Amino acid sequence: MPRIGTKLHELRRRRSLSVRKVAKRSGVSHSAISLIERDRMSPSVDTLTAILDALGTTLTGFFLDLQSNLPASPFYGAADLVEIGRADTISYRMIGANHPNRQLLMLHESYAPGGDTGEAFSHSAQEAGMVLTGAIEVTVGQERRVLTPGEGYYFDSRLPHRFRNVADGESTILSAITPPTY
Repeated sequence: MPRIGTKLHELRRRRSLSVRKVAKRSGVSHSAISLIERDRMSPSVDTLTAILDALGTTLTGFFLDLQSNLPASPFYGAADLVEIGRADTISYRMIGANHPNRQLLMLHESYAPGGDTGEAFSHSAQEAGMVLTGAIEVTVGQERRVLTPGEGYYFDSRLPHRFRNVADGESTILSAITPPTY
């Protein structure tokens, strides 16, 4: 599995920035940045984006650069999936982060009970997915439906959308986004 923290530390060092300077620029605490750099904590997508903005790069650029240093394999074990979410609420585990010239973002998503992406959001892509376990309420534009195992969705991500776990236990989705947004 790629070590995000090591790469962040290298980027910060190459830019001659202290942890405190990056913290001030990003709004992320210096202690959190330190833990992330030592691979003791997995950052959320928002946290990683804020840190990368402070370092003058993007998520796409960061992962493209990160994947260029890794050997490509067509197979990925559970330990190889890169966590880009928050394992305690909504986990987004990326399949194939090191695949060269990746044209698709493939995710194994796990939603804790009550897990919710929050306010509807949009971005330029297309999304498709299938609920594997539990029950997920999916809102796309003005439409809303609760999906259960075996049911899926496909939509233009420019429409505001939101996902919420309405099951008593964990719910999981296997999803794909193209072009990749992370």
